Amino acid sequence: MKVKKSRLDAIRLILSTQEIGSQEEMLNELAKEGFTLTQATLSRDLHQLRVVKTVGVQGKYRYVLPRPSQYRHEGEQGEMRPAAVIQETAGYLSIKFSGNIAVIHTKPSYAGTLAYHIDNCDFPEIIGTIAGDDTVMLIIAEGTGHTAVLRALRSIIPNI
Repeated sequence: MKVKKSRLDAIRLILSTQEIGSQEEMLNELAKEGFTLTQATLSRDLHQLRVVKTVGVQGKYRYVLPRPSQYRHEGEQGEMRPAAVIQETAGYLSIKFSGNIAVIHTKPSYAGTLAYHIDNCDFPEIIGTIAGDDTVMLIIAEGTGHTAVLRALRSIIPNI
């Protein structure tokens, strides 16, 4: 089961950082990450993750993950949080504030996925994000305190 969890995490990361238009492309990317699987297994994994195929910006088809609100579950204290994000935030390392900017440091390759989920949660405390490989910059809404930002982020980054 651990292999499947790792494979699903790899699929999420690949789809969050690259435009993948076919299962063959996805199989090739997974092979680069050390996963060997059949097209049938990949198809089941994509179905389990509720991945959909849509038309990208340049008119090419691509696979996309659902918005976090489409796969929410109830957390320990009754709050709602995206289920898939909890696994992907294992890469979180630290957060630092400077005025209305926050910088989140992650393990390499986690920043893009984390920024994607923060943006899709539509937190009123956060105007937007900019992601690098291991850093996410948050622009904080005017008049919002750092405690409010941490409280909002805690819904998707439990260990923040």
